[in-house]
Amino acid sequence: MKASITARLTRLSVRLEELNQLLSSETITADMDNFRKLSREHSEITPIVDLYHAYQQSEQDIQTAREMSADPEMREFAEAEVQEGKEKLLQIEADLQKQLLPKDPNDERNIFLEIRAGTGGDESALFAGNLFRMYSRFAERKRWQVEIISQSPSDVGGYKEIIAKIIGQGAYSKLKFESGAHRVQRVPVTETQGRVHTSTCTVAVIPEADEISEIELNPVDLRIDTFRASGAGGQHINKTDSAVRVTHLPTGIVVECQDGRSQHKNKAQALSVLAARIHDKQMRAHQAEQAETRKSLVGTGERSERIRTYNFPQGRVTDHRINLTLYKMDQIMDGDINEICSALMAEHQAEQLASMENE
Repeated sequence: MKASITARLTRLSVRLEELNQLLSSETITADMDNFRKLSREHSEITPIVDLYHAYQQSEQDIQTAREMSADPEMREFAEAEVQEGKEKLLQIEADLQKQLLPKDPNDERNIFLEIRAGTGGDESALFAGNLFRMYSRFAERKRWQVEIISQSPSDVGGYKEIIAKIIGQGAYSKLKFESGAHRVQRVPVTETQGRVHTSTCTVAVIPEADEISEIELNPVDLRIDTFRASGAGGQHINKTDSAVRVTHLPTGIVVECQDGRSQHKNKAQALSVLAARIHDKQMRAHQAEQAETRKSLVGTGERSERIRTYNFPQGRVTDHRINLTLYKMDQIMDGDINEICSALMAEHQAEQLASMENE
């Protein structure tokens, strides 16, 4: 094991001892925010330190077995023990490296899912509807909650744009690699010649900000307009100025919300989406700085990237970032995207490990 990793593990072991003492204090619950913070740190460090102790124990067991090999009667047994210990050591070291990978602070957050029709007209809007159903079904499988924040339905079905909030533990960690351009190849229902058309939609997955104050939204920087909501919603929604449009003047980011019956609720939702978008913009700017010398294979999140193709005639879904092709179109469009999400995460971790080894 590299000396830098050993030093880091030693520091974590010392820190765990400190946390054990702090959390056993009688006055620790006097400050609940601090108590939660320390408890979270304790739960994150404990499995790493436990692995490190197992690693140290394996090293000790190997040393003991080598000493036993000096006895001719025990040599064969001792050599087998040494070999088994070395294999165990390699496995623990691999597990430790994964545990030490940088944690994305947004992984456990809820997300805002934004899907927009791109090139392809009506077919693109229909595909946006397909994608929204795919992610909604995936959320159902995870027992996550889906709330539509804003939608602009297409005349032929589907959406020109739809924004939804997905509430569930680990939502961002599972779906963060979905941002980008999704391409569909299929014969549209309006096509009389049976020709395959290509259309695109863009998907953005944005982690929810913890609090609006985290983004420091200054009222002076906001222009808030109210207007009459359009579309379905009954008599009430069409007779009152319940819809809200918020413009963040420094960045030019505009958010509209009109799905709620109450202007107050729409304003709160719009501010929440705005905070998340600003947070996302800041986060991506920070990532761009970090990625100056090397580009992450799956972590760039560029909206213009063609990340995936859905070829309906062939029943094929291909993720271009990791060259993964699956022939299970029906299952994927019904929300069975766990295999894709897991493969993207595995590739991302492999790249992080390679980066750690090169440091």
